[in-house]
Amino acid sequence: MKQIDVLVVDDERYAREELVHLLGDFEHIRVVGEAESGEDAIVKSLTLKPDVVFLDIEMPKMNGMEAAKVLQELKKAPLIIFATAYPQFAADAFRLEALDYLLKPYEEEQLQETISRVEKRLFTADEQTIVAKGKLSIETNGEIHYLNPDDILYLSREEKFTKILTDDKEYHVRTTLKDLEARLAGFEFFRIHKSYVVNLAYVKMLTPWFNGAYQLKLEGKEEALAVSRNYVKALRSKLEL
Repeated sequence: MKQIDVLVVDDERYAREELVHLLGDFEHIRVVGEAESGEDAIVKSLTLKPDVVFLDIEMPKMNGMEAAKVLQELKKAPLIIFATAYPQFAADAFRLEALDYLLKPYEEEQLQETISRVEKRLFTADEQTIVAKGKLSIETNGEIHYLNPDDILYLSREEKFTKILTDDKEYHVRTTLKDLEARLAGFEFFRIHKSYVVNLAYVKMLTPWFNGAYQLKLEGKEEALAVSRNYVKALRSKLEL
């Protein structure tokens, strides 16, 4: 997958440093520059030609909205992602066709979903982590693996990574659980919890737990996975003939 060049724009240095630090967790993201004003963002976009600009709104002189209008007129117009502490500007942001609107303080899951949207917009299908010709393409540690969805037991979200578990291996990828679930929609996968998506073909046993929740065991695995009570009825319906 190609690198994504990013410009971070914010008049507060610590806010820029925080976002640059968080973006460092994404292996395909390269922060090519920082800017502290709308005017600076335009100048640096002309020279650095970023693919994406993370743009604060409330800045002195030229604010983020005004800068975005100019950036969109560039020959190589970057994708605009507003990053602000103020939710009230969201409607105006999307009228400017911003790709996303991030609120401070940044949440990890929200940022990951934003990066997934960027990848979908910038990359062709072959470059994305998708199911193609019956295989799920994933990239981890610089290597691309092609997994047969039927071999995947479950997926789980663990801090900054999603774990994909097969019979004999586990993989850790930065792609969000929600994104992988969507890409496996044509197969027999089912969400049982905010942190778990399982392959129904491997379900072995459901055991009542507490407050209407259950625990689920898979073929060949001793560990029990939590099933949120909100998913129990639909899961049982899926499993019963």
